[in-house]
Amino acid sequence: MRRLLCVLPVLVLLSACGGDSNPAGPGPTTIPPQPYTATDRVVGIGAEAVSGKTVSVNYTVWLFSLTGVDNKGTLVDTSVGRGAYNFILGGGGVIPGFDRGVVGMKVGGVRRLIIPPELAYGAQGQGSIPPNSNLVFEVELLAVQ
Repeated sequence: MRRLLCVLPVLVLLSACGGDSNPAGPGPTTIPPQPYTATDRVVGIGAEAVSGKTVSVNYTVWLFSLTGVDNKGTLVDTSVGRGAYNFILGGGGVIPGFDRGVVGMKVGGVRRLIIPPELAYGAQGQGSIPPNSNLVFEVELLAVQ
């Protein structure tokens, strides 16, 4: 009984904080915007991705989590196993944080991006991505045409 009484206030506090999900709208469970970061996991040695070029990438995206390994929360989408995703870099066909994160990569490179809501889907969200979500991308540059 004594152990339960010690744990109960912690459980109440955690439930009041709401964990680390990104629900619709403001509230105590919304993770604040995280700073944009681009971290090379593998530095490529091939052609460089520059604006105006068509790039081919494999990507995986997760919701940002304060407690997940590498801040990876719920898996949202991946191109791995479906084929490369192609887009014109700087052409506005992807979210701004993704566009920005691929610039300067070289073929063979792998980069981890943390993208805040204002460079992703913002207050409206998109599909299974709740409004005001921070995202974690892992991007592999396959080709530059």
